[in-house]
Amino acid sequence: MTDPIADMITRIKNACMAERKDLVMPHSKVKEAIVKLLKEHNYITDYEVIEKKPQSEIKIILRYVGKLSAITNVKRVSKPGRRTYVKADEVPKTLNGYGLTILSSNLGIMDDKAARKAKVGGEILCQIW
Repeated sequence: MTDPIADMITRIKNACMAERKDLVMPHSKVKEAIVKLLKEHNYITDYEVIEKKPQSEIKIILRYVGKLSAITNVKRVSKPGRRTYVKADEVPKTLNGYGLTILSSNLGIMDDKAARKAKVGGEILCQIW
């Protein structure tokens, strides 16, 4: 697999379209950091790391408001063939602040508001709304 973050995004989008309660995917530290941000911003209900051999898994419990998913769409911005970096003063807002931009900086994986507050830039991983 060349892009595990894009695979995670696709799994989340497909599970939301199929109105599934939860989904399971292979674990990595970056995926866990992204899922932690999604939980903090109420895009998912909860997540759990399932320890297994040879690789752990992440179980994500999706959040629905009525019959509508809390996640309308997810877009992968920086790809392996074309990385997208921004400076601290160029961190974009998703849907004028209603969405969430997740980026990887030297301080770790963070959302756009935290990056602006800490005055750091980095690689834009994805946008969620």
